Amino acid sequence: MTATRLQPIRDAVSGYRVAQAAYRSVLMRRTAAERWALALRGRSSRDATAHGRVLAYHSIGTPHWGINDVSPRDFERHLQIAVDDGWSFATPAEVLAAPDKRLLALTFDDGVTSVLTHALPVLRHHGIPATAFIVTGWADGEHPAGHEYVLDWPGVRALRDGGVTIASHSVTHADFGRLTAAEARRELEVSKDRLHRMLDLDTDEFAIPLGQLRNWTDAARSAAVDAGYRTVYAQAINTRPAGTVARTFITRIDRPTVFRAALAGAYDDWEE
Repeated sequence: MTATRLQPIRDAVSGYRVAQAAYRSVLMRRTAAERWALALRGRSSRDATAHGRVLAYHSIGTPHWGINDVSPRDFERHLQIAVDDGWSFATPAEVLAAPDKRLLALTFDDGVTSVLTHALPVLRHHGIPATAFIVTGWADGEHPAGHEYVLDWPGVRALRDGGVTIASHSVTHADFGRLTAAEARRELEVSKDRLHRMLDLDTDEFAIPLGQLRNWTDAARSAAVDAGYRTVYAQAINTRPAGTVARTFITRIDRPTVFRAALAGAYDDWEE
């Protein structure tokens, strides 16, 4: 294809990227305003005896991930704040088994490369367990940017071999709130089968892409049960879909005040 014929495509892609960047900027400003307002509003009223939590991170040093990206410096700061404030790190199962203890479980969605390069060395150094939810189609190379930002299968294996528990985050990161029952079943079953084929792994854990109440349906819940998933993770604590495990969403704007607010329950009713 000639450069002349390629130019309209380049222009269209360029415009799309500009629109994406503008949207991410607006989203970040809105999220920052909401999270800071909730943090400051609830500072004096929250119960100091906070219960255990499963934290939902995404990338650690991948700016392309927008609001979901936490810098390596802030990630290490979060861990230090948690220790200073009397929290201990555990697996999600341990948090669920002892909900009244000050336990934190770390999870990472999407299978972003920076979890391997930036988070794993810190986790291993401190002996902190973690779970990574992998989008299997992205590991196969089907992310729009290929493997520029997300792990391929050797990378996923390296994460597993580094001690991180691997679980499912669907095949394509689809919005399950918009899928038919058959489409939801395929996403759940194919992802589970792909993890088994590539890692010899039989997972029964699944994290809902996007993770909000609107992103899960009764049909998807039934399909998850049929596919053999025993534990399904959402995000918002009090508004999550029935039968799911609550997680607390951590963002790139979570400086110490906001992060402490998250641990204390400021965002238990909050959705993106």
